[in-house]
Amino acid sequence: MTYSISPPRILAIGLAFALMPFASQAACFAEYKAKRDNPLKLHYGIAELDDASCTSAAAAKALTPRLKADGWVLLSVLGFVQGSELEGKKESAGAYFLRY
Repeated sequence: MTYSISPPRILAIGLAFALMPFASQAACFAEYKAKRDNPLKLHYGIAELDDASCTSAAAAKALTPRLKADGWVLLSVLGFVQGSELEGKKESAGAYFLRY
């Protein structure tokens, strides 16, 4: 028994393999609130996370050590922003726009 693969199928397979690296680079953007104590400081920020972290629980797990490294404590993940909405959120996040 011989197997043959048609040229369109070869092209589809090749395209799927070519796009695989881009799929692993997908990202989402989480809005969050964090704090520091002594003295109390609060901030709102937006962080870029990998696509696998696009749930509130996964985002919190990814953000907690990033923030902790600079002495911040994550208060909450507020939600997620589409890439097209980022520019409108940049001013609100200020220095914490894509910092963590």
